[in-house]
Amino acid sequence: MIPSVLPTYSRAPLNFVKGEGSWLIEADGRRFLDLGAGIAVNALGHAHPALVDALKAQAETLWHVSNLYEIPQQQALADKLVDATFADTVFFTNSGTESCELAVKMARKYWYEKGHPEKVEIITFSGAFHGRSSAGIAAAGSEKMTKGFGPMLPGFVHLDWADHDKVVPAITDATAAILIEPVQGEGGIVPLPDQCLKALRDLCDEHGLLLILDEVQCGVGRTGKLFAHEWAGVEPDIMMVAKGIGGGFPLGAVLATEEAASGMVAGTHGSTYGGNPLACAVGNAVMEIVNTPEFLEEVNRKAGLLRQKLEGLVASHPDIFDSVRGSGLMLGLKCKASNIDVVQAGYGQEVLTVPAADNVVRLLPPLTLSDDDIAEAIARLDAAAAQLSAQAA
Repeated sequence: MIPSVLPTYSRAPLNFVKGEGSWLIEADGRRFLDLGAGIAVNALGHAHPALVDALKAQAETLWHVSNLYEIPQQQALADKLVDATFADTVFFTNSGTESCELAVKMARKYWYEKGHPEKVEIITFSGAFHGRSSAGIAAAGSEKMTKGFGPMLPGFVHLDWADHDKVVPAITDATAAILIEPVQGEGGIVPLPDQCLKALRDLCDEHGLLLILDEVQCGVGRTGKLFAHEWAGVEPDIMMVAKGIGGGFPLGAVLATEEAASGMVAGTHGSTYGGNPLACAVGNAVMEIVNTPEFLEEVNRKAGLLRQKLEGLVASHPDIFDSVRGSGLMLGLKCKASNIDVVQAGYGQEVLTVPAADNVVRLLPPLTLSDDDIAEAIARLDAAAAQLSAQAA
């Protein structure tokens, strides 16, 4: 008999009842070090006092009015994002998936309004993950994402991640935009080299295309800049945001230049819940903390410390791990053993990690983790690897 919760997840047998900073407490009292942060969502850890205070204060006054009316908290957050980024305007969603839907619509509507309705194709890349909506899975194009859900939404051209020579030939009179993650998350923590992102920006400028960046997982301080594309010194035309922007409260956004958003006028898109007072109160608190030089400097310092210790971990367990890759506090352990076995061995040592493609274990800790948390993380991962080595002997 089918369970009351649709069985689309393969869940670990863990039941967390409380969170404190970088730690989750199981119902039986065990304390787990959380190196997954809800898949890069809990950017400020669990139960951060500033987020709790913001949510409580807003909950006592107003939860929801819909976008039929002005929402001061939404305006304040939009202003913060516009002031801090390339963007001139922001639309608020509830998730990264919804952000993808709007980004695709916005790019196509832009060209329609410019008198080029034929320009509907968006170039995407293997290993991508852009959510699980019809547009999201069509954009990714992998069999894992699309099998059984056909027919696929047309209009996406899929290229291999590292095959630069195929990009220019793929551009036709029907091409509207290029869509890419500056760091692939689900794809196995694969950073796009700065020179490649710069080349894509130049290519879009040369051919008059829109550049869409998916920073749902790599944005909001995760790589040590507010947004990952800043490392390359380029700016997109449209950007998808979610996860960390709400610090654990469902919140997403699409940021865009005035030009790219010019086709999106009243009635062209909407969201009942998007940008509601509760979500935006929390989002404002997140931005006030994350978008400071001091905070981002600490992310970079801790990222360097964690990566150094992970390199030592790999060297200590060459039968289990192959290498470390990633950017900032978005790191991946490329495994020789099964990455699922590594994740599950971590459960036994009360440390939480996240599997990804290419046999990678993702480490996406709260950006607020302490040096002591880092030391404890390495100790627990070391114990998990030793256990796997012993089992294989």
